[in-house]
Amino acid sequence: MTAIDYPERSVATPAGTVLAQTWYLTGRKLHALVRQPWVLAFGVIQPAIWLFLFGALFHKIIDIPGFGYDGSYLAYLVPGVVAMNAMSGNMWAGMAMIEEIDRGTLNRFLVAPASRLAIMNASVLEQSVSTIVQTLIIVVLGYAGGARYPGSTLGITLLTVAAVLVGVLWGALSNMTGMLLRSREAIIGVYTFFMLPLMFLSSAFMKPSFLPGWMQAIASRNPLNWEVQIGRWVLSANTDWSAVAVRFGGLLALAALCVAISVTTFRSYARNV
Repeated sequence: MTAIDYPERSVATPAGTVLAQTWYLTGRKLHALVRQPWVLAFGVIQPAIWLFLFGALFHKIIDIPGFGYDGSYLAYLVPGVVAMNAMSGNMWAGMAMIEEIDRGTLNRFLVAPASRLAIMNASVLEQSVSTIVQTLIIVVLGYAGGARYPGSTLGITLLTVAAVLVGVLWGALSNMTGMLLRSREAIIGVYTFFMLPLMFLSSAFMKPSFLPGWMQAIASRNPLNWEVQIGRWVLSANTDWSAVAVRFGGLLALAALCVAISVTTFRSYARNV
C-alpha cells in the first residue's frame, strides 16, 4: 500500500475555524447517533441492571452501624453506577476509531482542509453528549426506584459534569489505544483489565472506611472513585465543597492530559499512515 503524506500545516488554524469545523464534525457524529437511538438505550441496560440488582441485593447495608449515609442504599449507589457507565461507555470509543480507520473515513478527513484538533474534538464532544444523556437516564431511573437527591438540580448538574470528565479521560485513552494498536482485541483487553477492578477499588458500592487498608489507599488515588465521591457529595444535603473542588481539579487535569496524549498520538498516526 502506498503511503500518503498528510503534511502538517505550517500556519496554525485560526481558533474560529477550529470551532466551526468542530461544530460541523460533531454534528456529523451526532446525526449518526440520532439515527440509531437504540445505541444509547442499550448502553444503559447494564447500568440499570447493576443499579436495581445491587440496590435490592444490598439494601440492608445502609443499616450497618457506622455506615452513616442519610438516604437509601439506592441513592448511595447512583453515583457509582453513573461513574461505571461513564467509564464503560467511553472505553469503547477506540472501536469507533478503528472502524473509521478500516473504512478509510479517517484518512479522507486527513486530506480534507480540516484541523486535526477539530477531528479529535468532535470525537470527544460526541462521547460527552452520549455520557450526559445516559447519566440523566440513570438519575431518573434511580429516582423512579425511590432514590432522592437533596442536592437538587445543581447536584445533578455537577454529577453529570464529573461523569463527562471521567468519560473524556477513558475515551481519550481508548482512542489512543485504537490508533496505536488498531486492534479490537487490545481495546477489549484494556476494558477487561481496568473496568471491574477500578469499580471495586472504589467507594461505588461500599463506604471507604469498610474497605481493607490497601484498598482504601488505592481508592484514594482512583479517578473513578473521585467521580463517585463528587456525585455522592453534590447529591447530598451537606456538601463538602472544598473536597469537591479538589477532586474536580484532579479529574480536569487528568482529562486534559489524556486528551493531549490522544491528540499527539493522532498526529503521529497522520504522519505515518
